[in-house]
Amino acid sequence: MGLSLSKYRMAGLVSLILVVSIPSPSLSLSPPVPSKLAQSHGKTAIDWLNQGLQAIQAGRVQDAIAAFKKAAQLDPTLAPAHYNLGLAFRQTGQLQPSADAFYRATQADPKFAPAFANLGGALLEGNNLQLANDYLRRALELDPKLGFAHYNLGLVREQQRDCERAIASFKKAIEYSKNAPEPPYHMGMCYLQEGKLEQAKDAFRQAVKINLKYPEAYYNLGSIWFQQRKFQESLEAFRKSAEANSNYPNAYYGAGLVFMQLQKYGDAVQVFKFARDLYNAQGNPQWAKNAEQLLQQAQNLNYQPR
Repeated sequence: MGLSLSKYRMAGLVSLILVVSIPSPSLSLSPPVPSKLAQSHGKTAIDWLNQGLQAIQAGRVQDAIAAFKKAAQLDPTLAPAHYNLGLAFRQTGQLQPSADAFYRATQADPKFAPAFANLGGALLEGNNLQLANDYLRRALELDPKLGFAHYNLGLVREQQRDCERAIASFKKAIEYSKNAPEPPYHMGMCYLQEGKLEQAKDAFRQAVKINLKYPEAYYNLGSIWFQQRKFQESLEAFRKSAEANSNYPNAYYGAGLVFMQLQKYGDAVQVFKFARDLYNAQGNPQWAKNAEQLLQQAQNLNYQPR
């Protein structure tokens, strides 16, 4: 029986960044394969499952979805079929079918911790924080070392503005998922909320050490340096942010603010134009308007004799 999200009064689906971005295992935690395998045209459920995994590796997500569905139809108790179907749906942005599939994986194997963790992640993304919390805690009861479950639980607590407990979860995530940059990044965001700028800087530095192309982490480092009036360090961080993602408008906006402080109005004009155009292209009119106002200010100052 699938998970009806409406049954849990799930809010309208909204996009949250980095909810289940830490890679999850596929078959490493599979339940034992039943001895009597259901077959279809000579292919067993396991054959379809493996075919789906090969399709995922080859980047053929729709083929993988079809194969995982076939495996799950032939053997509804095959939890990895439901689980990998959930991951494939998640990859294509289909949140409700993804949650349904993860739910079926938990029903097929009530001890399959990653399925509970990913179900919690899907519910978090749907803004159902209480139910997400329940499933994530269940995942961690089953596997206390499941890094991305700690991470998702940290995101729930961050959303609930419970920064102290969120940071504790992110620290656990860092302990068990050492190569994932997202937990230190979100830990940094929590420290920012608490006004602990030095701890925030350390956390963002940890994130960019793991992932050299993390524009949001560089941007937040730049913002902290800007607050501390360390404009050269700030400008360097914004430059790295733009290098990590040339379509990240905040990097140019931040650089423009630094150039204004340094009275380099010509440079400010350039980057504010970039920021304005990117905000417009990405459907963010309010920030496009902010950038336009600063652009005009920089243009006026640039033409004044100094």
